[in-house]
Amino acid sequence: MTSPAGDQPDQVAAIVPAAGRGERLGPGAPKALRLLGGVPLLVHAVRNLAAARLVGLVIVAAPPDEVTAVRALLADHHTGATLHVVPGGSTRPESVRAALAALPDAVGVVLVHDAARPLAPVELIDAVASAVRAGADAVVPGLPVTDTVKRVDGDVVIETVDRSVLRSAQTPQGFRRAVLEEAHLDLSDGGITDDAGLVERAGYSVLVVPGAEEAFKVTRPLDLVLAEAVLARRRSGGVSGVR
Repeated sequence: MTSPAGDQPDQVAAIVPAAGRGERLGPGAPKALRLLGGVPLLVHAVRNLAAARLVGLVIVAAPPDEVTAVRALLADHHTGATLHVVPGGSTRPESVRAALAALPDAVGVVLVHDAARPLAPVELIDAVASAVRAGADAVVPGLPVTDTVKRVDGDVVIETVDRSVLRSAQTPQGFRRAVLEEAHLDLSDGGITDDAGLVERAGYSVLVVPGAEEAFKVTRPLDLVLAEAVLARRRSGGVSGVR
């Protein structure tokens, strides 16, 4: 099967760079292995990716000294897509590149998803993959910015930014494989914090699709409290796939 853009394969794989420490959550296990509802964030994220209709493969880039443990952890906690675990790098881009190198040739669409967004809905995952399959080079889910945003110089406000043209980017972000691989050829990050930013730097356009409130990022202890509340609500509501 081929994508609308030409003769590129369109099998979908999802990459989860999960080798970071996540120090803003405080001391302890790597962020991806922090518990949410008694289960590591990574398990929730992988479970949702693997359950997505379009995703056939999930590759996790784990801390190099935790590969065996992460592989065992995930073995009994996902259904659907095939799962591989590879050693990640010391930075997020290095982990993404390690996972890209492990992709089979049949994969033409790649999603990159933060383990720290453990509650991203399956519907969002499929929407991003579908948009790439439909011909987009790169796709990010985004939410309108609701706070008033100020641009500052030190402690002085320079201007109030028009928030109507701003979006808060989420993951999974989706890419044509060749586009993402090209973007990662430049090994300097230049302060760029997501893969879509690397793709923009490489000269490609990035499409925005509607994001999801529940795809928020667990970065601080307060985020973990919110995630526990969302998970409890899902479980009490009998949401399919939530355990």
